[in-house]
Formats: sequence, structure tokens, C-alpha cells
Amino acid sequence: MKKLFLPLAAIGLNVISPITNAMVEDPLVLRLRWLVVSPDDHSNEISLINGTASVSTNITPEFDISYFFTDNLAAELITAYTRHQVKANGTVLGNLNLGEVSLLPPTLTLQWHFMPNCLIDPYLGSGINYTIFYGVDSGPIAQHIEYENSFGGVIQAGLNFNFTDHWHINLDVKKVWIDTDVTVRTNSNSVVDLKTSVDIDPWIFGLGIGYRFG
Repeated sequence: MKKLFLPLAAIGLNVISPITNAMVEDPLVLRLRWLVVSPDDHSNEISLINGTASVSTNITPEFDISYFFTDNLAAELITAYTRHQVKANGTVLGNLNLGEVSLLPPTLTLQWHFMPNCLIDPYLGSGINYTIFYGVDSGPIAQHIEYENSFGGVIQAGLNFNFTDHWHINLDVKKVWIDTDVTVRTNSNSVVDLKTSVDIDPWIFGLGIGYRFG
């Protein structure tokens, strides 16, 4: 029993013991993640033709930077580009292809790290997001589509696996509130504007690697 207990105890002490100096001595962290952006979308009925809009899931790389004010308190700024297909479903004209749109959603969160100097460092965070819609491809049935930029909140949870003094693997989940008013100008003989409000509200799942300077 002692032979089994001693290795398990050593592993446990390694997880909860500090790796090296306090993180605040090395406050800057750069990270590269792959993200799965999965919209939890719903919309109002589209004017004139009824039906609702939907937004596709996308996988994209993301770069972020974190700064530790103390061992436990950090700010994280992420930048990413993501492109989505948009459809109108269940309209009086059937399901319609509304082309594609790109989102640039810079997001700033304030995080609390529960075990910052340990092998496994879980954290929780919350913050704000500003989403810019651009690069609109209106698709085959629309002449022009406009999306209003969005401002909303974000919450996150994740952990760092600090396998060296400087390098770590990161797992991260965010819920981001993104909503936009959409105006679709059709290609019909008479100019018609279709309008709806769309809550995209994606779940964002991230896996990446980070480096701590110092």
C-alpha cells in the first residue's frame, strides 16, 4: 500500500505546488488557439416573407494576449476573424441563401485564476465584446445586405496546463452575446427591404498553446 501511496502523493503535491516564481513577475502571456464558433442563434420573423435567419458554425484561428496584474487577476484581449454562412429558413419563398458575412469580434475579459502558480490553473472570467460585421457576400437572391455592429457581454471558463515555466496548453469556453439588425434589399423588380433582428450569441470553444515571457 505504501508503494502505491507514495507515487500518488508525489503527483498530488506536484499539481498543487508552485512551479517557479509567482506569475506576476512574468505578467505577459501570448497565446494561439483554434476556435469552434457555434452560434446559439435565433431571430425575429423576417418582415414580409416570414421565416427566421440562421448562422453557420465556423472553425478559425485566434490570437490573444493576457496581462497579469497580480498572481490571480489577469486581463485577456482576443482577436479573431470568423466567416459564416447565413440562411433564411421557412419563409413563404422556402429556404433562402443569404450569402456570407465576416465577423471581427475583439473581446476583453477580466479573469480570476484560482491556482496561478500550479501545474493546473483553472480560471473564470467576464467582460465585453464589440463585433464588427464586414465582407458581406449577399448571395444569389439579395442585391445588398446590411448588418449593424454589436456590443455585448461575455463570460468564460477555462484552464491552463503549465507543463514548463513558460509554456502551457489552454482549454477555454466562452459565451458571447452578439445581436444585430439585418436589412436585406432584394433583387426583385421593385425595391423591397426585408428586415429582422438576429441574436447570434455563440458558444466559443478554444484549444491552444501559450507562452509566458520572463
